[in-house]
Parts: sequence; structure tokens; C-alpha cells
Amino acid sequence: MGGAVTRVAVRFSWLIEDREGLALPAYQTAGSAGMDVAAAVREPLTVAPGEIVLVPTGFAVAIPSGFEIQVRPRSGLAIKHGVTIVNAPGTIDADYRGEVKIGLVNLGPRPFTIHRGDRIAQLVLAPVVQARLEVVPQLDATERGAGGFGHTGGVRAAS
Repeated sequence: MGGAVTRVAVRFSWLIEDREGLALPAYQTAGSAGMDVAAAVREPLTVAPGEIVLVPTGFAVAIPSGFEIQVRPRSGLAIKHGVTIVNAPGTIDADYRGEVKIGLVNLGPRPFTIHRGDRIAQLVLAPVVQARLEVVPQLDATERGAGGFGHTGGVRAAS
């Protein structure tokens, strides 16, 4: 029933000398889609409710052409503490070679402290398909048509 997992090489480079308490991003189980990534903060970082922070990881990656890495929230942090990815999912493009940093936001009611080595996000390698836009005088009709957010009820559109 389940197919074999495809493995794609992603080159990884530490950018910091002091890696104590840090580990490579890692899949926690054989069936995991995302690799947990750790915070490379020097000192504990407390994030106030409503605050947005950019958390260093201490590494860079070389993603093969035709792929991206999506930065996604860790469900435990989101559900238990309200800490999530501010631009979820974030994207690391194949041509980016700088340090991977994680944009977190605290949507919870209490301050949240991040310590060195805490798992703060997931990284998911995904294939990329680029659109080839075609300008046409009119789009094909569908049953839904121009019905937007909440067109089936439940969401009120701003005017």
C-alpha cells in the first residue's frame, strides 16, 4: 500500500563554531514528513504575547534545483503555547545560501521562553512547480464562479 520514501540530498553547513546543545535537523520517526529544527540562541529568548522574533538556527542549506524547504509550525508548540510560524508556511528557496532563520510569533496568552536546542519548527522538503502565466480575454466558467471567502456561508466579507 505505502510506497517507498524518495530521498533527495540536501547539503548542510554549520555557520557557527559553538554547536553545543544543537543537532542536525532530524526526522523524529520513519514516517515523518518534517525534520525538527532547533534554536541556536545563545541565551534564553522570551517571546511576549503578540511578539514576533527571528530565531537563528546556526546553519545554511543548499537545496537542489526544483525543490524548496517549507518551514512549518510544530503542532505541540502551537497547541500548547500558541507559538507558531509567522509566515506559515515559510519558504527557503533553492538559490538561498544564508543562515536559516525561523520567524516565530507568540499568539498565546503568556510569555514563552526559547532555550538553545529547543525544537522550534519543522522543515519539509517539497518539489516546486512554477506557473507559466497565459493572458486570456476570459476565464472558463465554473459552478462556483466568483464566489470567494465564505461564499457557502460562515464568513462575512468586508466591504
